[in-house]
Amino acid sequence: MRVLSVNVGRPRPNPWKPVALTGIDKRPVTEAVMVTAPAPKGTGAVGLAGDRVYDVDNHGGPDQAVYAYAREDLDAWQGELATPLGNGVFGENLTTAGVDVNGALIGERWRIGPDLLLEACCPRIPCGTFQGWLARAGWIKRFTAAAAPGAYLRVIEPGRVRAADAVVIEHRPGHDITVAVTFRALTTEPDLLPRLLAAEAMPADIKDLARKRITA
Repeated sequence: MRVLSVNVGRPRPNPWKPVALTGIDKRPVTEAVMVTAPAPKGTGAVGLAGDRVYDVDNHGGPDQAVYAYAREDLDAWQGELATPLGNGVFGENLTTAGVDVNGALIGERWRIGPDLLLEACCPRIPCGTFQGWLARAGWIKRFTAAAAPGAYLRVIEPGRVRAADAVVIEHRPGHDITVAVTFRALTTEPDLLPRLLAAEAMPADIKDLARKRITA
């Protein structure tokens, strides 16, 4: 299991949302990139040095510090869409090889290189910028139906990351709530929401949704 590429965003105009810029245009870099726990959501901060988000109400912060997507899933989409999809095209910071990103348990911890330790905490939810960036009508619905969202990770221990770094699973919690299950609960299968409370590392806002489902 390894990091295939490290991708850092370039600001570009965002005609798909009422914000001026977007950082979805991620490009592979050759140098090592420092990754640290970002400031709270609302500041635009993310984990990778030199990157940021611009829709600060919906993106960024500690629970969305790093976004990972598997090259295997990109390859599947590449075949389905019949178009080349380069590393970073889904806006991911880390394109991985050999890692079951969507099958990662919430709270699972990955050691990347000698220092960096990340924790899987929630799935990516597709938005209008993502659909506009790919220029695919109905993309949000199509991506949602596939339930292969990729994982947001929080930073437990800071460190540098570079292409070819090994990914080692250091910890797997004792529940069965994966990134993919969380995504389905938040989108197409809300009856799954109460199950999410089994994952202690689940972000607080998602736990609140799960509790509301129980009391509704």
